[in-house]
Amino acid sequence: MLVAACTHQAVLTDKQPLTVGEYQSVINGVRLYYRVAGVEGPEWQAPVLFLHGGPGYNSYSFARLMGARLEKSRRMVYLDQRGCGRSERPWDGNYGMDAQLADLEALRETLGVERWVLMGHSLGATLALEYATRHPKRVAGVVYVSGLSDSAASFATWKKELERQYPGRLAMTELPGEHSDYERVMRALRGLDAQDFFNQLQFHDTTYLRMQEAVDAESGLRNTGELSRAMFATELPGYRFAAAERVRTPVLVIGGRHDASIGVDSLVALARALPGATFLEYERSGHFPYLEEADRFEKDVTRFLASLP
Repeated sequence: MLVAACTHQAVLTDKQPLTVGEYQSVINGVRLYYRVAGVEGPEWQAPVLFLHGGPGYNSYSFARLMGARLEKSRRMVYLDQRGCGRSERPWDGNYGMDAQLADLEALRETLGVERWVLMGHSLGATLALEYATRHPKRVAGVVYVSGLSDSAASFATWKKELERQYPGRLAMTELPGEHSDYERVMRALRGLDAQDFFNQLQFHDTTYLRMQEAVDAESGLRNTGELSRAMFATELPGYRFAAAERVRTPVLVIGGRHDASIGVDSLVALARALPGATFLEYERSGHFPYLEEADRFEKDVTRFLASLP
């Protein structure tokens, strides 16, 4: 079982209502950690489930950096996905998207929630949108932040950035007949500081990287890489969201202009394809708009949530 430091004592339970507190419950065959926080709104108001990215990260940093702001007007639920943060690694190693989406639906049933808003960052945004296509009657709205919707387009931005940082490196390491930008980039990064490369893809200003690292150190949690390896070995290299017509809920798409890990063009294309979606570009942000332009993010998201039926 993944062992990680936690600053609060979690309550062990098999089933809990939407009551403020920390929980570890066996959900869909895996013991998952989640936390409920924030004000209790009127009975008709849907709570917000936050889904972190990584892949393989945790919910602590968003809750710490932005969640406390949103909790002033909304009931929030923070989930550490299977194998992530304070949640258990699945005994069968199943990190497939279907299993992760089944976790979300099982969590909704555990909480006794009729409908909720899904707010996802990075891969969490991908999960939020996929869930909305499968359970449209359960979703009141989606906040889609820096999500992966077209892997080929995103990997093309990785390749472009790698060529900018290391001119000629791709040509030097490429294999004959290779067509995958993902494989090209990952091979070219061998022997280089890959973490520094991905940090540069995500952060426009290193001030925010240091803030993120400080919160990560405070949490005592780490990304084991297990979920990420599993998904990049299977579903993510060829992933493309292709069910826009099945999304029947309002969607707020937020992206940073300088996010080279996703590419703002793919976010614009997604918003155009989704019926009734709104796209907001954050001019001073990279991959973490909620950190890099926190005041604007709080204002935009709070307004969107208040507009939902």
